[in-house]
Amino acid sequence: MPDSGYPWPIETTRLDNGLRVVVSEDRAAPAVAVNLWYDVGSRHEPHGQTGFAHLFEHLMFEGSVNVAKTEHMKLVQGNGGTLNATTNPDRTNYFETVPAEHLELALWLEADRMGGLVPALTQETLDNQRDVVKNERRQRYENVPYGDAWLRLLPLLYPPGHPYHHATIGSMADLNAADLATFQAFHATYYAPNNAVLTVTGDADAAEVFKLAERYFGAIPGRADIPAAPDGRTVPATGRPAVEQVTADVPAPRVYVAHRTHPYGSPGYDVVTVLATILGNGRGSRLYQRLADGERIAQPDSVGAYGVDLAHAPAPLIATATARPGVTGQRLAAGLAEVVDELATVPVTAAELDRAKAMLSTQWWRQLATVEGRADALGRYATQFGDPAKVGERLPAWLAVTAEQVAEAAAEVLRADDRATLTYLPEETS
Repeated sequence: MPDSGYPWPIETTRLDNGLRVVVSEDRAAPAVAVNLWYDVGSRHEPHGQTGFAHLFEHLMFEGSVNVAKTEHMKLVQGNGGTLNATTNPDRTNYFETVPAEHLELALWLEADRMGGLVPALTQETLDNQRDVVKNERRQRYENVPYGDAWLRLLPLLYPPGHPYHHATIGSMADLNAADLATFQAFHATYYAPNNAVLTVTGDADAAEVFKLAERYFGAIPGRADIPAAPDGRTVPATGRPAVEQVTADVPAPRVYVAHRTHPYGSPGYDVVTVLATILGNGRGSRLYQRLADGERIAQPDSVGAYGVDLAHAPAPLIATATARPGVTGQRLAAGLAEVVDELATVPVTAAELDRAKAMLSTQWWRQLATVEGRADALGRYATQFGDPAKVGERLPAWLAVTAEQVAEAAAEVLRADDRATLTYLPEETS
């Protein structure tokens, strides 16, 4: 497949109420993916309303005006489809993949909960889903080793008041304190057609999709006063590292080293993406070669580095490793920092650069190989960058990165004086 970034057709329209509709036709299989991106995530949450965006990911499956509780899921699955939703700091998305003949059903279901969730939202449903989120917090963050790392890293990277300071799971105190009317107002504010992008990929004709979108979404009124998210693009450097050490019920010391870099989609972040792959993706990466194979201070399956693709502030690059038996957290942290620091001084080889680009190419085409992956990518680029066709720029941008750019980026964003280090120590070693 050529490295054009996105070789399928893209057609777009905008309804009178502001809903953007994106269609990418592919007749290879009789299936369609429907993906609805709402421009609301944890970065939009006002003070005292943390966790609201994520809770609505749950509430949107609990019934709307014409669809009974849990029926959305039953209707999709009962007609041979799959569905899910996710929330992150930048957005919330809802998606289904169904046989092509059930496209109209999927669009009707999404429209009904966009325009008809608030009248169907009850105190009982709200209380039930609050309890579900509490259990999710316990299962994913509190009751698993190292599970709260992301909750701890965000405040180390972003100061209080920054839109990325808190995680999407939010504060249980905020969720418990809010009444039904507050949640209804949150939905009315952000779940509007002019704050959303509807994407359909697969076995569907663009003109037919546009007609169906008008039929089911066209009567939902837009909202003129959607509040802008706080501006998080500037994060002042403190000139000193942020360090946290946690003693917990964990099997071995683990270290996270994190840096703020550039926003996702920017040229700087394209370089950081290649840098992260060289640093910590797979057995050929520098972290693996040094810490797992060479010095043998890290468990092989624990070593890695990755960027977190956040688009509206300097996005994090995180490197991590877990100690082998007998290795202290201090020794592991020093080894991890040493490898990160050397990216600015030890030149990247042609083999390292070629390997990173090959891995990124594989990951990119693996995502776009499915109609689901394509729908999500197009929804992202329409929402975050205003044009779904910009998706075709990402892979070529990675492939154009040079070794010199990697070294320059490392010197710029991986400075030790602007680093966050989180170390977990087992309770018995404290």
